[in-house]
Amino acid sequence: MAEFECRLKKYRQLKDLTQEQLAVQVGVRRETIMRLEKAQYNPSLKLAIDISRAVEAPIEEIFIFQ
Repeated sequence: MAEFECRLKKYRQLKDLTQEQLAVQVGVRRETIMRLEKAQYNPSLKLAIDISRAVEAPIEEIFIFQ
């Protein structure tokens, strides 16, 4: 099974966004952002795209499956 690494926290902080602000932007709860940042949750393709656009970083740099 592939290992999942999430670099969302880094890109969120570069955009000076709180977990709550990003959650509101992409239409999820803050807890979802928290679980993503801890690599405890795999995002749907739509959520990954929405997050990628919100933090202005490529999906493959935020979400890494090894």
